[in-house]
Amino acid sequence: MPRWIQALIFVIVIATIVLFALGLRARGEQQLSAGPAPDFKITSFEGQTLQLSALRGRVVVINFWASWCPPCRDEAPFLEKMWRQYKDRGVVFIGVDYVDTESAAKAYIKEFSITYFNGPDIGSEIYQRFRAKGVPETYFVGKDGNLAGNSLGPITRDSGFMTETQFKNKLDELLAK
Repeated sequence: MPRWIQALIFVIVIATIVLFALGLRARGEQQLSAGPAPDFKITSFEGQTLQLSALRGRVVVINFWASWCPPCRDEAPFLEKMWRQYKDRGVVFIGVDYVDTESAAKAYIKEFSITYFNGPDIGSEIYQRFRAKGVPETYFVGKDGNLAGNSLGPITRDSGFMTETQFKNKLDELLAK
């Protein structure tokens, strides 16, 4: 076997080990729930661009979702309802579509009549910045640009994860600050 092929195999093996180790380290990190919210720019499915840091002074809800995720489908009508209820009070909702096809994501948005800002997370960049662990996952950002908590799992009517009442209370609390 030529020496250059041996060197190439060696480099590939080392790169694989390094990537695996980095993946394990990232899995062990806690989700972000406090401190400055990681800034990001996202482009909607309609081509509009939004930057989180430009929303300082407003309460922001960031929801990671996917069309293939059954719990995301369960909470979608509630999130749209809350958006309509709170949008005139200074709350911005951002839907971040995770590992999905554009056609499936657009069909999901149409199916649930979602009107708040939604865009794809190209390369899972935003997902990684927030150290998200799954979908659905929701983050709250206060007017000061700091994270004010998060919820891993769907927003539900009664118990299990964050309840709809807890969600509303969180928005009211952040608006009062």
